[in-house]
Amino acid sequence: MAWNEPGGNKPRDPWGGGGGGGDQRPPDLDEALKNLKDRINSLFGGKSGGGGGGKKPSGGFPGGLLAVVLIILVVGYVLMGFYVVDQSQRAVVLRFGEFNRMVDPGLNWRAPIIEQTMKVDVGQNRSYELSEEMLTEDTNIVAVTLEVQYKVLDPQAYLLRVAAPEAILEHATSSALRHVVGSSTMDGVLKDRREDIRLEVRERLQDYLDRYNTGLVINQVVLDKTAAPEAVRDAFDDVAKAKEDEDRFKKEAEAYYNSVIPQARGQGARIEAEADAYKARVVAEALGDAARFNDMVTEYRKAPEVTRQRLYLQTMTEVLSNSSKVLADIPNGDSLMYLPLDQMLKGRAAKGGNKSSDASKAGNSLDPSSAGADDGGGSRPASRSLYQSNRTEIR
Repeated sequence: MAWNEPGGNKPRDPWGGGGGGGDQRPPDLDEALKNLKDRINSLFGGKSGGGGGGKKPSGGFPGGLLAVVLIILVVGYVLMGFYVVDQSQRAVVLRFGEFNRMVDPGLNWRAPIIEQTMKVDVGQNRSYELSEEMLTEDTNIVAVTLEVQYKVLDPQAYLLRVAAPEAILEHATSSALRHVVGSSTMDGVLKDRREDIRLEVRERLQDYLDRYNTGLVINQVVLDKTAAPEAVRDAFDDVAKAKEDEDRFKKEAEAYYNSVIPQARGQGARIEAEADAYKARVVAEALGDAARFNDMVTEYRKAPEVTRQRLYLQTMTEVLSNSSKVLADIPNGDSLMYLPLDQMLKGRAAKGGNKSSDASKAGNSLDPSSAGADDGGGSRPASRSLYQSNRTEIR
C-alpha cells in the first residue's frame, strides 16, 4: 500500500506529516521558502515576514555566521599574499614603504596591504646606444657611435636608491665618452686608439655608476663607428688611404729587408767559412810538402843515386802522362814497332782540358828528333841524354 493512500496506520511521510490518523498532505513549497527567508532575516537583525508582530524568531545564531565570515576573510587574506618570483627575477619587499627584505626566486608570501613587492629582472641583458658628434683634443669634430650593454646587479639600489637609473646611465655614458674623446686626437679616435678609448670609456662609466649607487653593472662597451663629419669625410678618407698605403709600403720594405739581409749574411758567412777552409788546406799542404821534403832529404843522404832515379821517374811520369808525344827508348830493338794510337787518343780525350805550358815544353824536349848524335856514329838514347842534361844535385 502506498504511503499516501487513505486508511490504515502508516508512518510519517517525508513531508513531515504525523503517523496518526487524519488527513496527511505534503507541506506547501511557498510556505517553506517564506520560513527560510524569515530565518535569514532574523539572523541579520531584520524583521520576520510572519504574523508574529515583527518579533525575532527564536533559534537564530548570528555569532556563528560572523565567525564563518571572519574565517573566509582570513583565508582570502592569506591567499592574496602568495606570489611567485621568476628564476631571472629578484623581488624587494617594502613594509609600510620601507625596505624590509630581498626575496629569491620561487613561491613567496607577503602581508597584503602592509607589505608591497617590487620585482626586477636581473638576468636580462640591456643595451643603450649613443651617437653624437664630439670635439677632439686637436680641435676636430668626429662622429662617434657607442653601444653600452649592462644589467641590474643590485635590485635594492636599482629600485630604491635612485629615481631614474636608466637616465643616469645615459648621462653618464655621454659624459664618459666626451671626456675620453676630448683627451684624444682625431687620428687616435678614427683608427689608432679605438680599443684604448673603448676600455677607458667602460672603466670611467662603471666608476660613475658605482659612485651614483645605481645598482647597474657594465657588461660590454662596443665602439661601433667613428668617422669624420659628412662635409669633410671624403678628404679624411683620402688621408686614411694614404696612411694605409704608407704602412703597406713600410711593411713591404721591412719584409724585403728581412729577406735580403739574412741571405747576404749567410753568403758572407759561407765565403768566410770557405776562406778559412782554403787557408787551412793550403797551410796543411805546405806543412805536408815541407815534411815530405825533409823526409826526402834524409833518404837522399842515405842513397843519393836511388833517390835521384826515383825522382826522375816520378817527374817524367807526371809530365809524359799529359803529353801527346811518344818517346821510344830502344837501343838495339827493331825499328818497326806497333803504337796503339787509338787507345792513346781515347785516354787523352778522357782526361780533357788543355795541356799546361810546362808539360808542353817537357814534351818538346823529349822529341826523338831533338836528340844529339853519338861520337861513335851511333844513335844516343834520348832518355839518357835528357837525364844527363837535367840532372840536379840535391844536397
